[in-house]
Order: sequence, then C-alpha cells, then structure tokens
Amino acid sequence: QVQLVESGGGLVQPGGSLRLSCAASRTIFSTNDMGWYRQAPGKERELVAVINSGGSILYSDSVKGRFTISRDNAKATVHLQMNNLNPEDTAVYYCKREPQVLPSGVRRFAVWGQGTLVTVSS
Repeated sequence: QVQLVESGGGLVQPGGSLRLSCAASRTIFSTNDMGWYRQAPGKERELVAVINSGGSILYSDSVKGRFTISRDNAKATVHLQMNNLNPEDTAVYYCKREPQVLPSGVRRFAVWGQGTLVTVSS
C-alpha cells in the first residue's frame, strides 16, 4: 500500500513562506502523478497544484505566481513552495497520489496523506 507523509506545515505571518514536503513509499514514485490539495475550515477540499510524471504542472488560479510544485524522483518526494502567504491560505494541506490508468491497463487509485496544517496569521 502506497504511503504518503507530509511535513513542513506551521504558523507563518502574512507575506511569509513555507515549504511543504510529501514523501512517498511503496511505489515507483517517478511514474506517479502527484498533487497538493487544501481544505480550509468550513470549506470543501480544493486543488492547489498537480504535477504529472512527465513534469507538466497545473495550478489553481488562487495560488498561481505564489506557489511552486516540484518533484524529486530520486527522493520520492514532492514539494510545495509557498510564497507571499496570506490568511486565506490557512488550511490543512494534503498530498495526493492521483488516480491513473497506466498504458498496461493497470489502475492506480487515489491515495491521500494525513495532511499538514498551515496557519497564516499575524
């Protein structure tokens, strides 16, 4: 079973930066599409950014230009660099292994990490 472990959350002042990391195990990481999502209090979980196995990236409009998703296949890790944070970015951030159908026909199901809390407050 694939396991995802997030780290790097915490309390930061408005305008500050944080870097989240998600370490994956029990999978051939380089072939996985990976994503970051967040859920603010009282709101639904939403997409932040995704990066596929080929390195193509998609950002939500709310974080474009401020957040950067990257992956280190050698370390089986995906990162989310968050700059110019504002209170609206306060949420639990989740790493996700995106569902896929491989060329072989094998299906990969979605896997979620446990989440890491980011609080932006002065």
